[in-house]
Amino acid sequence: MTTIYRFPTMEPLRFEHYSSRHLGLPLRKDLLHRAVVYEADMTRQGTASTKWRKDVHGSGRKIRPQKGTGGARLGDKKSPMLRGGGVAFGPKPRDFSTDLPKKIYDIAWRTALSYRYNRGELIVVDDVFDIDYDHPGYVKQVFTHNGWGKANGRSLVVAASYPENLFRALEQAGEEGRVLPQKEVDVKDLLEMGRIIIEKQALDGILREHQSDIVREIPTAVR
Repeated sequence: MTTIYRFPTMEPLRFEHYSSRHLGLPLRKDLLHRAVVYEADMTRQGTASTKWRKDVHGSGRKIRPQKGTGGARLGDKKSPMLRGGGVAFGPKPRDFSTDLPKKIYDIAWRTALSYRYNRGELIVVDDVFDIDYDHPGYVKQVFTHNGWGKANGRSLVVAASYPENLFRALEQAGEEGRVLPQKEVDVKDLLEMGRIIIEKQALDGILREHQSDIVREIPTAVR
């Protein structure tokens, strides 16, 4: 059973039941690692680019004779050994993204949430989710009172919609925590800070989106 709280007073409102396949999974560090690496690879731009020997503009004429000058052997002026020449085996634009089966990724999502839930670090709040003022001093007071702030490892707030006052306040009080909309959260975010304060609607949306391994797709007729 999961307690649903009213934000920001943290008054208990009701209990909700979540399946053990959603918030009761055992810790799997290997799956979490694979998911975090997968997400990091997806964010790499891969735009580094250098000119190889064939890309440098210039003549292919040999600089000096092979023998008789007393100097080292050299080819054309595009040689990587010369200033202004090409780069030997330098980086070229590439795609760093890696593959991860969707079912494995979905299990990793629910494993991260289960890890937080089992440690008492997943706080589910009602869908009426905002604060009265957008002043950073007010949100610091709320976080300090509830033990969510900098002294307690900061907190990640996950919202299904856009709580305007909370977003504005935490933008200026980033040392206390951060707030993200549901669509911008990834597995790494769930593991970084001291706890997760998540709107019930956002939690339900994440669980619904990441359950491909436990929900069979119903085949449709092809016309």
